[in-house]
Amino acid sequence: MNDNSNHEMKRELSLLDGTMIVAGSMIGSGIFIVSSDIARNVGSAGWLIFVWVLTGVITLIAALSYGELSAIFPKAGGQYVYLREAYGKLIAFLYGWGLFTIIQTGTIAAVGVAFAKFTAYIFPFFSEDNVLFSISEFNFSSAQLLAIISIIFLTWLNSRGVENGKFIQTTLTIVKILSLGGLIVAGLFVSFNTEIWDANWAGAWETVQWNPDTSQMINVAYAAVIAGVISAMVGSLFSSDAWNNVTFIAGEMKNPQRNIGLSLFFGTMIVTVIYVLMNLMYVATLSMEEIATAPQDRVAVASALKIFGSGGAIIIAAMIMISTFGCNNGLILAGARVYHAMANDGVFFKKAAGLNKFEVPAWGLWIQCIWASILCLSGRYGDLLDFVVMAVLIFYILTIAGIFILRKKRPELPRTYKAFGYPVLPALYILLALTICIGLLIYKTAYTWPGVLIILIGIPVYYIINRKN
Repeated sequence: MNDNSNHEMKRELSLLDGTMIVAGSMIGSGIFIVSSDIARNVGSAGWLIFVWVLTGVITLIAALSYGELSAIFPKAGGQYVYLREAYGKLIAFLYGWGLFTIIQTGTIAAVGVAFAKFTAYIFPFFSEDNVLFSISEFNFSSAQLLAIISIIFLTWLNSRGVENGKFIQTTLTIVKILSLGGLIVAGLFVSFNTEIWDANWAGAWETVQWNPDTSQMINVAYAAVIAGVISAMVGSLFSSDAWNNVTFIAGEMKNPQRNIGLSLFFGTMIVTVIYVLMNLMYVATLSMEEIATAPQDRVAVASALKIFGSGGAIIIAAMIMISTFGCNNGLILAGARVYHAMANDGVFFKKAAGLNKFEVPAWGLWIQCIWASILCLSGRYGDLLDFVVMAVLIFYILTIAGIFILRKKRPELPRTYKAFGYPVLPALYILLALTICIGLLIYKTAYTWPGVLIILIGIPVYYIINRKN
């Protein structure tokens, strides 16, 4: 890899590139799938759209708040650096530990398998059912093989310089935004079904849920709807996550004090509008029962079949292939920059601090690739992603609370950009995120404590590393 720590990262990424990294990292496969589970939890059209609007508002507030931190610390590592400056190395390490063990690598693995899964629509050889070989109870499918190959290819591409990664990211993100826009226009204007639309909105705020076993609608109390909203937001929040990845590459952004904050705003705003419009398109083409009971939760496929007929599944499969491939490119590009910053602090593998001849952290890219590929083999990464929902929110809360801490702790720092709506909006985000965390503890215990445990395991690891250093 010819690592050389004397090299410096090149500032080659523009505002457009940063915006495309935000949007491209956020848009994966979730928007095509999770609305089905959300519909089962909340029951009616009004609550379905409410979940996506609330998720968008929360994400936008967080992104606008991060703008201040990115202007103060325009360095590679982004959120890791913000946490280190506000709380010290331990909290920052726990974030980086969680990012490497499952948050970033697990997402890369999950998106890689989603890419393979929808490739099988066009090329059946890559089906999850096509087992290439078995050892005891372990099965290795062609879908896992393609997922690993795609991760290796994108890692290799990004190890050859940031110019390659940004070209793929910008091009594919523009393509998938235009593709989603075309699908939205087709659903809301060409194939708009007035009868379905009116029926869905006639009971828009009913307190109902869909029983997944019987596919029947049941009336529930308001408390159950609130519980449903909180449970449903697991899917919408993950579909809207990874917007912070652009902060990881601040060391390669042109004019990062300005462009990181603007990239966060433009990218999250674009995705929020697309997500809300996509769900309005679902409501315009499918009944709530069809949304809630879509086969294998593929609500976008069900909608596309109504719009385009029998070719709809192929169209959606091609869109998701493009979407997931571009999403993984952004995740792979950004993640290694955090490990680079951790290594420079002496809390990660020393080789991750070096840059190769293309001025990128190649060693970090490849160690990330290896672990993500292992997670592809495990078959358990999907569960682990659910486990870290609350852990991810906790680090977002800590980071935004860090704005308040740093204003008191480091008032002398130059703040060319200040958090929009401070202190009201950052405080509102903390309150909303804490409410969701408490709700998850109550209603989805299985998805909370294991994720927190994964993070807490990092505490003894941190002290072992410190002792060695």
